[in-house]
Amino acid sequence: MGTSGSGKSTLLNMLAGLEKPTRGDIIINKHKVNKLSEKKLAVFRQKYIGFVFQSYNLIPTLTAAENVALPLVFRRIWKKKRARMSNAMLRLVGLGDRMRHKPTQMSGGQQQRVGIARAFVAKPAVVFADEPTGNLDSRTTTEVIYLMKKMANDNNLTLVIVTHDREIAGYADRIIELMDGNVIADYFVEKKEEIPPLTPADEETENIEYMQKNEDLGELLI
Repeated sequence: MGTSGSGKSTLLNMLAGLEKPTRGDIIINKHKVNKLSEKKLAVFRQKYIGFVFQSYNLIPTLTAAENVALPLVFRRIWKKKRARMSNAMLRLVGLGDRMRHKPTQMSGGQQQRVGIARAFVAKPAVVFADEPTGNLDSRTTTEVIYLMKKMANDNNLTLVIVTHDREIAGYADRIIELMDGNVIADYFVEKKEEIPPLTPADEETENIEYMQKNEDLGELLI
């Protein structure tokens, strides 16, 4: 967490191997990320890392299902299984009726849900989210944070969120505050902000509850 220019995005880029530190090491799952060659780094990111972007970064010519399935293509998962995993993930984030829609046919909140589904579909070790709610209204922001935190907890993975918003940071287990490229505070949150559950009338909640009971989720977790 920090203001604009504090070094949040630079830190995130170094953690993801997009930039190299001038000294020290970035270690994820016992791999020294900054020591990997470009080829090995690409493979490492495919296997261990997911991204959620503020601007969504969806491919406009692909449907929601095709965008979510894209990371699975690089893992060489066969087409039918990719489709099952992608569809299951989209239902999990409340977009069961938007699978064939392209980004221009969806709202900002829906596009970000597609981005979340894409980041989590391959079950990475770490998901990096760079200001993931920066383009969303307050209600959609709450829903997006709820989804990301729930999916991270359910899949036992690490979620790293870059934000300037203290309220969003309050949902975290640990907060690292930056200023002018320096860490000025690093602490665990004793009492985290509670994320209000979505109302039963919300289609998104109904889809999440459906997926929790649906056997297709088993395909997703293989």
